[in-house]
Amino acid sequence: MTFICGIEEAGRGPVIGPMVMAGLVIEEPDEKKLVELGVKDSKQLTARQREARYDKILAIAKKYQIVILQPKEIDEAVLSDSMNLNLLEAKTTANILNELKPDKAIIDCPSTNIPKYTEYLRNLLKNKIDLLCAHHADENFPVVSATSIIAKVVRDQEIMNLKKKYNIDFGSGYTSDEKTQSFIEKHWNHYPELFRHSWATFKKQQEKSIQSNLSKF
Repeated sequence: MTFICGIEEAGRGPVIGPMVMAGLVIEEPDEKKLVELGVKDSKQLTARQREARYDKILAIAKKYQIVILQPKEIDEAVLSDSMNLNLLEAKTTANILNELKPDKAIIDCPSTNIPKYTEYLRNLLKNKIDLLCAHHADENFPVVSATSIIAKVVRDQEIMNLKKKYNIDFGSGYTSDEKTQSFIEKHWNHYPELFRHSWATFKKQQEKSIQSNLSKF
């Protein structure tokens, strides 16, 4: 029996909150069950639709792993001379695959250079795995679609937990969200652990506030 693993992330782009990476292993014939569930790229489903599929997907899976990368870890990778966000994804993907040990893995590739990314990832693996890195894998491969749903539901829960913990509402955390933009403008220096300090949106607000304060002298 062939065990296939899908790898996908949720929350790569926002300036607030973590990025969640997930790996989901199924037996190859069970891909039909995922299709019957109506799995799609998580962005094509509503929050309610994703949540309705979440437990059903995990019931089909033989194994799964979820990794939550906090803003500080993301900043360290982005600001490092030897690391970046793509390499952090590759490193995390390798850790997941080394733990789950599937026969085959399909990865939604974040890099424009698929062959180079695949080679880098393969060198991090402890076991021989048939790797397929592809763009839009979450749209074209049911196991990756299912994994994208798992990652997105977990990230949404993490965001909800942060809002409850701090009793604040910063919106979605994406810079395209007006509520998020307003929150950054007012509170960029109040909740340092929430923000990705390496993001241009945060740095621009930080510089703007510093310049504003200097002009008062």
